[in-house]
Formats: sequence, C-alpha cells, structure tokens
Amino acid sequence: MSLPLYVAAEAELQPVDAAAAILLDEGGRYLLQHRDRLPHIFYPDHWGCFGGAVEAGESPAEALQRELQEELELDSQPDQYRLFTRFDFDFSPLGKSKVYRIYYEVRVSQPSRLRLHEGQALGHFAADELFALPRVTPYDSFALWMHYRAGAGR
Repeated sequence: MSLPLYVAAEAELQPVDAAAAILLDEGGRYLLQHRDRLPHIFYPDHWGCFGGAVEAGESPAEALQRELQEELELDSQPDQYRLFTRFDFDFSPLGKSKVYRIYYEVRVSQPSRLRLHEGQALGHFAADELFALPRVTPYDSFALWMHYRAGAGR
C-alpha cells in the first residue's frame, strides 16, 4: 500500500501563522473547501476550512478578510467575525518555528453568491455529513468538532 500524498510528498512545507473561517450558511451547514491536490500544501486533497497565512502587518482577522475575498469573493468585515479558538503548533523538532491557527466563526447569508477561486470545490455539509467525510484536515476537523459540541453549529 502506498502512502497518501500528504505523507509521501517530498516538498518542504512552510508552517506559518494562519487564520481560518468556520463558515456557516443560514441553515447552520458548514462551508468547506476541497483543497487542491498539491504536494507543497498541508493536507492536499482534503476538506478544510477556508483561510490562510497571516502576512506581515496584518492582524489575523484582516488576513481572514483578505483570504475570504481572494478565495470566495466574500465581502466581509472583521467586526462580523466571532473569535472561536486558537491552536498553537510547535514545529521546532522539524527545525521550524512555532505558529498559530486562529479560527473565527463567520456567518454567510447568501452562499450562492460565493465564487470559488482556490481549491477543487466548495461544499455545504451538515455536521453528520462533515464528520463522515473520509479526508478532513485534522486540525480543522477538531476545531469544527469543538464548534459543533459548543452548540454553535446547531
């Protein structure tokens, strides 16, 4: 049996600080990105939250605003985001730095207006569908589980 791409890829991964959106539509379904199948990204070909790197001079909320505009053409404002949780990752055993991933809850009133510009697909999932998916980025899956368990996605 061969290793999955996210394990076998020889491309060097660059961990960076990131912001991610727990996107919810009017019905409480989670909106996820089916990530591209690229060996240089974390968890290629998995479902995960939209978002990305925090660039120099940006706050995490500003980075998320930029990423949601770039990835989905979602016009949003950071004051519409609700901070949900933060994960810290220590990559020092791999000769890298410590980084964070901050999650914000973002409600989307008209998801049909979204236009996907990054990733293979945009999916809308009820919690039971989401947690039955075969490939979800582990850290996003954990944040989504926490969100669901907190009652925020119901």
